[in-house]
Parts: sequence; structure tokens; C-alpha cells
Amino acid sequence: MMRVAVINEVSASLKNADILRALEKAGGTEVFNVGMTCPDEKPELTYIQTGIMAGILLNERKVDLVVGGCGTGQGFLNVAMQFPGVFCGLITNPLDAWLFSQINAGNCISLALNKGYGWAGDINLQYIFREFLKDAPGSGYPPARSESQAQSRRMLADISGVSHKDMHTILRELDAGVLSPIASVGRFMELIRDTASAALIRERTGGGVEP
Repeated sequence: MMRVAVINEVSASLKNADILRALEKAGGTEVFNVGMTCPDEKPELTYIQTGIMAGILLNERKVDLVVGGCGTGQGFLNVAMQFPGVFCGLITNPLDAWLFSQINAGNCISLALNKGYGWAGDINLQYIFREFLKDAPGSGYPPARSESQAQSRRMLADISGVSHKDMHTILRELDAGVLSPIASVGRFMELIRDTASAALIRERTGGGVEP
């Protein structure tokens, strides 16, 4: 069963319930809802914090897939891709989802949750997750290109490791003010409670869920 974290930021928090329903309909997932669920919830998270949270979860191997996004999907995408081992795609329709799974075998999805999110937007989400999850990731498309695509994924993983600092170094060097809202998200801190990342966040901010 695929472990999926859903991390909504403030501007798209009203779509949290739509995402959860769509994942439930797709099936085959264990979902951790660790971001915002409504605009009035505290702490308020921007795409800066949710992108960092995605990097932590994937580098600590707490989940297999992170589902995030923002108003356009671009902000979360750009933040998440600052971290090693995060391969994020901007997904707006079911074909995007299927191709991203088959060709890129990505581990992070960014959704546009305000821009273009109109009538039947929730249905579009259901089809997105159905297509993303229905086939084994990395199978390739077209089939004749599957080995070349697999080689490219391996090369990209190597590049990501070389071109980024490791996650724990990043957390040591980030401004504590950026991390403070993350330390106050109980559901998130509980999920990573036994990790070096959690210890670093508590150390830097004096917050978080104690082990």
C-alpha cells in the first residue's frame, strides 16, 4: 500500500477535503493528512513551509508520495524541488498524472488548487489520482522508450544527490523563523517524531512534539 502525505497550504486549504475524497476513491493508499484543513487553522502554512515539509518526509522515507500544491501549483513545485531526492510534477489533468507516473515515476505531486479549479474540479482530482495510481510507476511510455527513461531517472537521482546539500544540513542552516510554523504542526511532527529531522526542528525552534 502506498503511503501518501497530503500537505495543504493556506490559500488552497479549502480543497483539502476534495483531495482526501479523491484519494479514498482511488484506493490503495494510506493517507497522512499533515497540512492545513481550513484557512482559519493555526499555524498558517505557506507553500514555503509545505515544500520544506515535503522534502523532510521524502528524505526521512516516512511516505512514498507527497501531494501538495498551492493556488497555481508553481510555488509548491519550486520549493519542493530545492531538496534532494524530490521529483515533483505539476499535475493539472489525468493524462499529466499517468505520464508523470509512467515516465518519471515521481514522488511528489503539485496541484493547481485555485487557478482553473472550477466546476467539477473535485472530479478532475478523482481522475488524476485514479490515473496516477493505477499502473506500476516507471513502466515507461511508449514501451520502446522504457529502458532509456529508466536510465534518465537514475541519472537524475544522481544529479539530485550531487547538486543539493543533504536534508539535515539544510535544516541546520535554514532560518529558524521559517521552521517555527512547521514545529507547531502536531500531525506532521508526530509523523516524523523518531527522525533526525524532528530533533533538528525542535532544537532550532524549541517546538514540536516531544518523543
